[in-house]
Amino acid sequence: MWYSRLLNMNKIALAIVGVVLLLGAWLVGSYNGFATQSNAIDGQWKQVEVQYQRRFDLIPNLVESVKGLQKQEQKVFGDIAEARTRYSGASSVDQKAAAASQMESALGRLLVIMENYPEIKSDVAVSRLMDELSGTENRVAVERRRYNELVQSYNTSLSIIPGNMLAGIFGFTRRAYFESAEGSESAPKVQF
Repeated sequence: MWYSRLLNMNKIALAIVGVVLLLGAWLVGSYNGFATQSNAIDGQWKQVEVQYQRRFDLIPNLVESVKGLQKQEQKVFGDIAEARTRYSGASSVDQKAAAASQMESALGRLLVIMENYPEIKSDVAVSRLMDELSGTENRVAVERRRYNELVQSYNTSLSIIPGNMLAGIFGFTRRAYFESAEGSESAPKVQF
């Protein structure tokens, strides 16, 4: 009789230990899940910041490059237009010869620029700038979307039972979504 009582007490003790272990494993798993989601959000925000940094590093340099290319081409094209005007307004052979020499000089500079730097064409540079602007903004949008998706998943975990009870115990709080700044519905202007 005492043996069967001892056996029953052992079974009850084992059941209690089993329940405590399961509860402990569940609590640890819940905590680790919240921590993993929180760290994923932090990591994703770093990706958003990387894209912001790329934007701040790349775009001003591209804009300045396009400005420089356009100035260089504008000077050559301005010289060509001036030589043409001088030629059409020339009244003597010497004036026409001087205007023709000026035209040849300007065309020669243009040819040298195009031979040495065939990629230096404003329309190509502007097109590249626009592609980079579009690509950069798309990258930023993708990273923001991923961030918001992680925040949504995390906040949902904190909102549903039993997460809503456990989150407060573990010190996890809701995270804020990325929201557009006021006025962001207007496209940014790029000026040269």
